[in-house]
Amino acid sequence: MSEPKAEAGQTPAQRPGHPAAVKPERFGCIILAAGPSSRMGEPKQLIQIGGRPLVARSVEAALESSAWPVVVVLGANAELIRPALARFPVLAVENVAWPEGMASSIRVGVAALRQFSRAIDGAIVALCDQPAFSAGVISRLISAHCQTGRGIAAAHYLGRCGAPALFMRQHFDALASLTGEEGARALLNGDPEIVAAIDMPELAADLDTPADVARYQSGSGAPV
Repeated sequence: MSEPKAEAGQTPAQRPGHPAAVKPERFGCIILAAGPSSRMGEPKQLIQIGGRPLVARSVEAALESSAWPVVVVLGANAELIRPALARFPVLAVENVAWPEGMASSIRVGVAALRQFSRAIDGAIVALCDQPAFSAGVISRLISAHCQTGRGIAAAHYLGRCGAPALFMRQHFDALASLTGEEGARALLNGDPEIVAAIDMPELAADLDTPADVARYQSGSGAPV
């Protein structure tokens, strides 16, 4: 059987069936920023690290990556945090059920991505309180998925997989049915055959208390 002919104006690489003609996968990013910061004593989303609020640092990292759109899930202190997002081209959505725990924010973020576009193939779920989160981290997650073909790729630190993590669309229903405070932890640490784990010890640093902030700021890894 002969190869399909290129239409007028098409290069050979644009012919149907040619490897280069495969549509690239599209990934959105969900940044979870709905927590009450009860141990911090103030909204940790607005804590200044390197001269910028934590939530703004996370948003900037996502916007520097290939992920689009970027969804920021707000909840507790939403009205205080929203102005910090005003200059960014993100979808800020509010999770009114934030007291239920992290899973409720994941559900809201996935719903926002699905509403934005049916063409999104996967989502990176990230936390706003990990100062080492970066566009490079997103790139590593996407590369791990592409190289292994696995439907989930996750950062691995402190002996287990956690956020940030990439979930392909076939896992959206599972994310949309999560409950509880642990979010997607069980899904990330269930069947190792479906999860590509990437060692990222730097992601172990999250900022929950003033002592965490002071320790991070005084360490050699503190961002500038």
